[in-house]
Amino acid sequence: MTSEQNKTFDLSASFKAYDVRGIVGESITAEIVEAVGAAFIDVLGLEGETVLVGGDMRPSSPEFSQAFANGAATRGANVQLLDLISTDELYYACGALNAAGATFTASHNPAEYNGIKMAKAGAQPISSESGLKEIQALAEQYLNSGTIPAAANRGEIGVHDVLKDYSEYLRKLVDLSGSRPLKIVVDAGNGMAGLTTPAVLGDKLLPALPFEIVPLYFELDGSFPNHPANPLEPENLRDLQAAVIKHGADIGLAFDGDADRCFVIDEKGESVSPSAITGMVARREIARAQAAGEETPVIIHNLLTSKAVPELVAKDGGRAVRTRVGHSFIKAVMAEEGAVFGGEHSAHFYFRDFWNADTGMLAAMHVLAALGEQDGPLSELGRQYEPYVSSGEINSEIEDKAGAVERVRVDFETEDIDIDHMDGSTFTAKDGSWWFNLRPSNTEPFLRLNAEAKDQPTMEKIRDRVLALVRA
Repeated sequence: MTSEQNKTFDLSASFKAYDVRGIVGESITAEIVEAVGAAFIDVLGLEGETVLVGGDMRPSSPEFSQAFANGAATRGANVQLLDLISTDELYYACGALNAAGATFTASHNPAEYNGIKMAKAGAQPISSESGLKEIQALAEQYLNSGTIPAAANRGEIGVHDVLKDYSEYLRKLVDLSGSRPLKIVVDAGNGMAGLTTPAVLGDKLLPALPFEIVPLYFELDGSFPNHPANPLEPENLRDLQAAVIKHGADIGLAFDGDADRCFVIDEKGESVSPSAITGMVARREIARAQAAGEETPVIIHNLLTSKAVPELVAKDGGRAVRTRVGHSFIKAVMAEEGAVFGGEHSAHFYFRDFWNADTGMLAAMHVLAALGEQDGPLSELGRQYEPYVSSGEINSEIEDKAGAVERVRVDFETEDIDIDHMDGSTFTAKDGSWWFNLRPSNTEPFLRLNAEAKDQPTMEKIRDRVLALVRA
């Protein structure tokens, strides 16, 4: 590598809490990536070990994958290039091959971005608390010195395709061969689900399942010509909703750019909430674990999922454990508790049988299995898991976030409520009729409100009262 003369590198703009993300050509370049690859090997002590490197469909991903591989090989690691992969394919590979790895993706971010998600062997997460800060510091050191020192033995670089093995593994976890015939519209958003869906749910690599798949935007295109690959935004689901109605489909699935999140649309074109999906998958995983002799399977849910989730888990004989928002917290508690499954309101779904990692495709397969083993439509099935009314996440741009929360606390202090501060502030009516959470963003001047109540009028009353106080 050759560093620009007299330039001082500071990577703090692109190194986040859980991954690396920046604008291509500015805060993330091939030179930076090569240094990060070298630092990855040194910080994790991987000289002489095999390391896995892949990337998504963004135009810069192949160049960055090669640069990372070069940096890693310079420091003595043997690299297997996985080529085009979804993020959950990386987790599969790190788990099944027991090797550390990295994939180039910026998930749902716009086209000008790219980034790096990294994992240790066994798909253990790497965050700012478990190596990411050290990787950043060492990469900056290499960049500012203008050289990456060569290990005694340079590593070799090879190629390893894991798509078929990944697909076979998922099919072993959820047997869909006995499902009733289903028509499924899948919106890949020009992201990696355009590659993984035909492999897992179609007949591209494995025997056909009783599904008719209607593809939307399966062409891999990191410029996202149709809509942003972020299904969390309702406007990005409109094409899928229209296609489900047009084709008379049983279900619609929407994936984000790196396909680690999955959103579900019913036959009426309505969203099935991630909380309902969490409940649906939890029920299946509890039953499966109990059948294998596990007395009280543990289910993890973050504090923004519906209270229907812990109620359902208890009813089915499991134990629900509530956590903060964020995948590093979920994965840590999954491991500590030996949990069989975990779900977040943001449509990240985690599985013990998938090395405690999140996978949108496996969650989708559970939903397809639940739908396909009974005769009713998804709208009726989903209603069983959504007894309460949610506001969804509402952002307010507030500079004094603590002051806004204090105004709410003072206004509600005469109510018969409980308040906890696990992640932001959660206010819960003791009669169980409503709850809401106010959580400050760590990176933006936003205060985020999530509210839920027993019925629509109660939810709207609580939502409007809190927003009036927050925005006063």
